Amino acid sequence: MHPEKRIAERPPGRPREFEADQALDSALVVFSERGYQAASIHELGLAMKLTSGSLYKAFGDKRGVYLAAIDRYLSVRRRQRSDEIAKGATGRDKLERLLAFFASSAWGETGRLGCIVVGAATEIALFDQDLADRIRSSFERDEAELEELIRIGQSDGSIAPDSEPEALACSLLCLTKGMRVVGKTGRTHTEMNAVVTMAMKLLS
Repeated sequence: MHPEKRIAERPPGRPREFEADQALDSALVVFSERGYQAASIHELGLAMKLTSGSLYKAFGDKRGVYLAAIDRYLSVRRRQRSDEIAKGATGRDKLERLLAFFASSAWGETGRLGCIVVGAATEIALFDQDLADRIRSSFERDEAELEELIRIGQSDGSIAPDSEPEALACSLLCLTKGMRVVGKTGRTHTEMNAVVTMAMKLLS
């Protein structure tokens, strides 16, 4: 199940953390579907199974819920991405698995929901410096990860040595974020996989 709809498995002896994770997973769906501005405290409370009073006590305000949901999303996605990359034998294989991971979230119901981080970048980051810093840091980490995999591929011979790692990483960053935007329009699994196939040709 994709992280936008993910329900955390309960860690033994940690019910409070488990409940918080579940609540943030539910808030994530609301924000992904509605956006920050349109999501109401009432909707969030219903989804998170919290009264307005409990929500304000735990998170301060809607912005607090939003930031916590983004942090939760990034944590889950990074762990999932690391697990997928680790399955690759070469730099090229690792990179293709990473691109396929992004593609898997850009079609069907998950694609329609979109990415809360991309949504934050386009919706409110210009008006919130703290949020803008978080989004920029997230994008920079993504780009650095892409560049690292390209360099690994060049070292092991699976990616053309004359490719420019920095430029390729930036191009692939734009592609992966764009996939999440286009995915909101109802793209198919086949279409998103075709994007990955074309992107890999840049590395030949």
